[in-house]
Amino acid sequence: MKTAVLLGLFIFGATAAMAQDVEKREVTIWSDGVRMVGDLYLPKGLKKDEKLPAVLFCAGTSGTKKGTPQKLAPRFVQAGFVFLAFDYRGWGESDSRLMSLEKQPAPDAKNEITVRTRALRWQMDFADQATDIRAAISFLAGEPNVDPQRIGIMGSSYGGGLVSWTAGNDPRVKCVAAQVGGMGGGRGPAAERNAYALATKQARGETEPVPFETGKMGGKMARYEHMRVNPVKSIGYNAIEAAEKIRAPMIIIDAENEELMDRHQNGEQVAGVLKSRGVPVAYHVLKGISHYGIYREGFEEATRLELNWFTQYLKNSTP
Repeated sequence: MKTAVLLGLFIFGATAAMAQDVEKREVTIWSDGVRMVGDLYLPKGLKKDEKLPAVLFCAGTSGTKKGTPQKLAPRFVQAGFVFLAFDYRGWGESDSRLMSLEKQPAPDAKNEITVRTRALRWQMDFADQATDIRAAISFLAGEPNVDPQRIGIMGSSYGGGLVSWTAGNDPRVKCVAAQVGGMGGGRGPAAERNAYALATKQARGETEPVPFETGKMGGKMARYEHMRVNPVKSIGYNAIEAAEKIRAPMIIIDAENEELMDRHQNGEQVAGVLKSRGVPVAYHVLKGISHYGIYREGFEEATRLELNWFTQYLKNSTP
């Protein structure tokens, strides 16, 4: 017990020492007219004309910039990267998209109106969040100390699918990491039919246009009782299909005892697509851990692999 306590104090002290070399700024990122909040991490003492590679972190279900990114950021900054984490619209500290609860009046001369609205919070909305990620990439591309030709993205769980789709559809992404990523593998034709049937009901007002009372998750995901899922907003967003367009080097890390999905139909399948196309790819399965173990006992190994990957293919690459 005493040894464990001393080890814990040593790790805490090392992390605190690293943080002294890191500058953290709260930033505003605009996505489709919605104000998002981000944390930008940079090495202290950067010169105005110094350009570094940057890594954008994209959270998984219910994740925010205050969770895993706070542990990752000092390590990436110390290795010579700018690091950005943010909250998707309606998540964490970011503003919400608004839905009118009554018919809107005619706008005034400034196009302003007063109307009762609902704040759309904690929506798992692939379409909106893909847009949010691209807005965050745009923010980084304009950051004075970021080399816009060396921007990488990393995502965890639900965010792993989001970064995979983004990498296949945004040429600004030069390097990718996805851990325990939900890529949409295993969804059959029935799921797509159900999504289109729900789209019809939403369009006709036969159910909630955006989930509020509906859309709750069940089974192993019931722990996220505050989250809402709208399958309609995932139509056309398939990370496995997007892998056919990914050109950026990608590392994929899965958990051996993954309990939320079939990793063979998700991360492993994406890795296979990339390999068949000759795209640099590494696929690792961390032994003995479950899905959430990636944030606990698997954190150090996963972070080491990802940091090495970004160093090789982003930091040391030639723009």
